[in-house]
Amino acid sequence: MTSILIIYTGGTIGMVNDPKSGSLVPFDFKQIRQNVPELDRLDYNLDVHSFDPILDSSNMTPEIWAEIALLIQNRYDEFDGFVILHGSDTMAFTASALSFMLENLNKPVVLTGSQLPIGEIRTDAKENLITALEIAATKQNGKAMVPEVCIYFDYQLFRGNRSVKYNSEKFEAFRSPNYPILAEAGVTLSFFNNYILPQPDKALKVHLDYNPNIGVLKLYPGISPLAVKAITHSSVDAIVMETFGSGNTTTDDWFINCLQEAIDGGKIILDITQCLRGSVELGMYQTSKKLQQMGVVSGYDMTFESATTKLMYLMGQGLEREEVIKLMGQSLRGELTV
Repeated sequence: MTSILIIYTGGTIGMVNDPKSGSLVPFDFKQIRQNVPELDRLDYNLDVHSFDPILDSSNMTPEIWAEIALLIQNRYDEFDGFVILHGSDTMAFTASALSFMLENLNKPVVLTGSQLPIGEIRTDAKENLITALEIAATKQNGKAMVPEVCIYFDYQLFRGNRSVKYNSEKFEAFRSPNYPILAEAGVTLSFFNNYILPQPDKALKVHLDYNPNIGVLKLYPGISPLAVKAITHSSVDAIVMETFGSGNTTTDDWFINCLQEAIDGGKIILDITQCLRGSVELGMYQTSKKLQQMGVVSGYDMTFESATTKLMYLMGQGLEREEVIKLMGQSLRGELTV
């Protein structure tokens, strides 16, 4: 019998209405079959690990990512796949982080959640949960169909480190701006094998160390030297710089000097675009040529979530600065297109 571990971290999906208080309260996921009787029609062996206390996803941290990764490592041989129930607000961050932490993953790790609590009549929770379980259980020739960290939401399966939350009001909460979906749930489950990572030929290797000492510099017309220096002259180890278009910034001397001083001081500056779709192409325009020359690193088409967690992951491995820069430009888990 196929075995799936459900990891419940928190989020809207695990809420029901309390008739006494009239408010939403978490239910005990160990009693999940009582709340989702449809699970009895799935011929799976299900086990549940619930966080205690459960978390609002806004309180997610690298320490909790490590706790999830360690749980998967410790129970890896017991299960065919893993489904993580998670609040949608930071789900793309967790999915991106876990993709880097779980090297040589050959089993599905599917994150899902919902926009409405599982106890609501119109909830999307049951469909998301049931289909996520089916995806985690699906095999082809005895091997997992989707051996990677992914997000399932509203009938579509996304690569985790390519996903962004873009809508807080509709069931269609996530998109993958720069990469096709991995599967779609209609009358049947359709998997798009050309876009799914291949099965690794090495054993799972779990990385638990992260360095979250990162600053974020989002550009806008009229940004002041004081605002820029608050980031470039701080004690962070790296800066994710959200730029215009294909990686462009102002060419004012004061701004370029701030970046140069930060790089000279040992900071890594990663350039990603503010656009949801498209890629950074340093040197394509004169406004980014200087960035390329001074050593600003291209983030290509990485999402903000993927860029930040990849930097945290690489800097946490004790690598030399130049090695971190080199690996930032390589696709480690399918997170970017060079």
